Amino acid sequence: MAAVCQVTGAVPGFGHNISHSNRRTKRRFDPNVQKKTYFVPSLGRKITLNVSVRGMKVIDARGIESVVKDLLAKGVKL
Repeated sequence: MAAVCQVTGAVPGFGHNISHSNRRTKRRFDPNVQKKTYFVPSLGRKITLNVSVRGMKVIDARGIESVVKDLLAKGVKL
């Protein structure tokens, strides 16, 4: 599953692991992306979104209807 949130647009960050001897190796900081199913009354069906935990908080605060409306305006296929 791609580590991209459909609501917030969060993507992986990149950096280094730094050892005790100060050697640096590449690493990736993935956002906490979960597959979540929501019922959308205006569409009359369930939709499955890949959302980060921060995206879930946005949905709780704004409501699924508002978030789905914005996603459809962006052209995201649900």
